[in-house]
Amino acid sequence: MGRFFFALEQLSFKIFSKTSELPSNWNEVAKDNHFLQTPYLKVLEKSAPTNMECFFIGIFENESLIGTALAQYLDLNKLTSFGERDKCLRTWVRNFVFKNFASHVLFLGNNMITGQNGYAFSNTVDFKSLSAILLQSSEAIVSYFKAKGIKIHIVSFKDFYEICSEALKQYEFSKLYEFNTQPNMVFAIPSSWKTKEDYVGAFTKKYRDQYKRARKKNEGICVRELELDEVIALEKDIYKLYHYVAQHAPFNTFFLDKNHFSIFKKQCGSRFRIYGYFIEEDLVGFHSILLNGLVLETYFLGYDESIQKEKMLYLNMLYNMTEFGIENGFNKIIFGRTALEIKSSIGAEPIQMSGFIEHKNSLINKFISRIFHKLEPELIWQQRHPFK
Repeated sequence: MGRFFFALEQLSFKIFSKTSELPSNWNEVAKDNHFLQTPYLKVLEKSAPTNMECFFIGIFENESLIGTALAQYLDLNKLTSFGERDKCLRTWVRNFVFKNFASHVLFLGNNMITGQNGYAFSNTVDFKSLSAILLQSSEAIVSYFKAKGIKIHIVSFKDFYEICSEALKQYEFSKLYEFNTQPNMVFAIPSSWKTKEDYVGAFTKKYRDQYKRARKKNEGICVRELELDEVIALEKDIYKLYHYVAQHAPFNTFFLDKNHFSIFKKQCGSRFRIYGYFIEEDLVGFHSILLNGLVLETYFLGYDESIQKEKMLYLNMLYNMTEFGIENGFNKIIFGRTALEIKSSIGAEPIQMSGFIEHKNSLINKFISRIFHKLEPELIWQQRHPFK
């Protein structure tokens, strides 16, 4: 797409659809977030979900790149299922609404992960300018699709921490509907913890017993990191395990491409780790993580449901990821939005994040708050407090 200018000092933006077109200093500007650097963007380019198209937004001051951002278009018509809620009473109405009034969605941010990963700047940009940049770049992409005969139904600006959302609402984001869904589960690792013994020793008796029981159940499971050649060899099994879990998630807007994990490993090397869970030679589960500076990002996982129940696989995966984070000096672990209660039982705490949404039909947008709550009912859960 062409260069877009607007009346904010000397700021402009350009939207790219290929990583080969990005400015040479893109990674330098995005150095604080691996999810905005070219190795990961190439993963999206080469193995994005089949119903997703990605755009990379460069933000310039005069002629110098000072900011990067990500946008994703999703065509929900290409999904055969939205998730296990398809079985509930309001299924038909819900699916009808999505197919006819919300099937073409534009996200400013990354819909595949949880966290404030939508933009990064090398220079300080005030929130007034940021709100204008994000809104105007979204309008440019909406116009791009309109020219192709595709009408965008919904534009969503994804995942802002409270301090950012409050600041954005002082400016053009005040026109948008702010929403909160499930919180992001984040484990802030105490600086004094260096080993898994420090972690386990901090549990109350109840949760120390839970830890011991899970580890006992896990006997007979061999856990090992998979190198690229193993990921390629096991890709069909990895995808089958992932797809089972994804299908049974409460709600999905995409399914990963079948070669996503091998492409990710090939592009990001040792910064992306996949761990296989084996009974003898059979892969019965896996988890994946991304090393993002001092933040450990948990990524997709999968398991054989029959083995998961017997061996408490999921809980053991959470413990393994937590111990990896502690023993490798990370400041915090991002666990994402699912399975809130069990994640709180291993020490993660809920951090509320906001999104902003606008329906491009003005009449529907007038009632967006009512519609949103009907489609996304409030989740009731009990937070656990495992430490002394």
